[in-house]
Amino acid sequence: MGVLNRGLYGPFLAQLVVVRRCNLSCTYCNEFDEESEPVPTEVLKARIDKLKELGTFSLEFTGGEPMLHPDIAELIRYARTKSFHKVMMISNAYLLNEKKVRALNDAGLMEMQVSVDGVLPNEITVKVLKPMLPKLRMLARTAKFPIVLSAVLGATTPGEALQVVEAAQEFGFRPRVLVLHDGSGQMHLDDAGQEAFARVKEMLGGRRFREAHGYRERILLGGTAPFKCRAGSRYLYVDEFGDVHWCSQTRGVFKKPLLEYTKLDLKTQFYTKKTCADACTIGCVRTQSAYDEWRAQPLDFEGPRRLPLVQG
Repeated sequence: MGVLNRGLYGPFLAQLVVVRRCNLSCTYCNEFDEESEPVPTEVLKARIDKLKELGTFSLEFTGGEPMLHPDIAELIRYARTKSFHKVMMISNAYLLNEKKVRALNDAGLMEMQVSVDGVLPNEITVKVLKPMLPKLRMLARTAKFPIVLSAVLGATTPGEALQVVEAAQEFGFRPRVLVLHDGSGQMHLDDAGQEAFARVKEMLGGRRFREAHGYRERILLGGTAPFKCRAGSRYLYVDEFGDVHWCSQTRGVFKKPLLEYTKLDLKTQFYTKKTCADACTIGCVRTQSAYDEWRAQPLDFEGPRRLPLVQG
């Protein structure tokens, strides 16, 4: 892919599903199942090669739970040979131990994202501080790569979300805050949640809430935050079957096999208006699209409206 086309339309971030199965079953999540086998390693390597060919800047392994893939360290090591700017992974951290973290160190993992939904287990999630503290201490002690620890407002009490931010700061992790959505993809926080949102914003100096033009606050206050979504171009979501979608929450609205993807597809999707953009809560899509807000987007997409369901 030519340098000019890469700069104009190339992916800033691709998320690659390596296994759909997860060891947990958080009730707000629709991105996992309980039986899928890991995607074969050689198939994933071919997808990594294709993402590099398309000019992808950074690559993030996701799932399900990527640590359920038996060759995840090998895949990270292979991706590092392709000279991506960053090779990252999203994990719930439950399956990590010192041996596995050292393997990730040796493979060259450059960043891990872990979300913690609160302090005490509840009917929504067990991905909370009380059972996870030993894992987080081990990560702080062992990992040579940065950890982004995300609190989730709406999955538990606002006070617990604040405790997660404090724990992230204590461990030397980079704190981040997500807001849980309902089944229609909308963010909803009660008065206590709004107060916690403001408190977290103050704790973090506002820096994590300015991303993508402060879309979280705009949606919470006004219900929408219109933007020019560049999914399918600046951001690629590649599922376990090797299909590119706009994002994890619009699977099936648009899809095309990655191995058939071309620079024309990148250009077309760059210019295509997405029907779900105004209420989108998918942070990775918004942040990768923010650089090109000044550029036109004249192509309309005629298809079903489908909104995101999980945290963003």
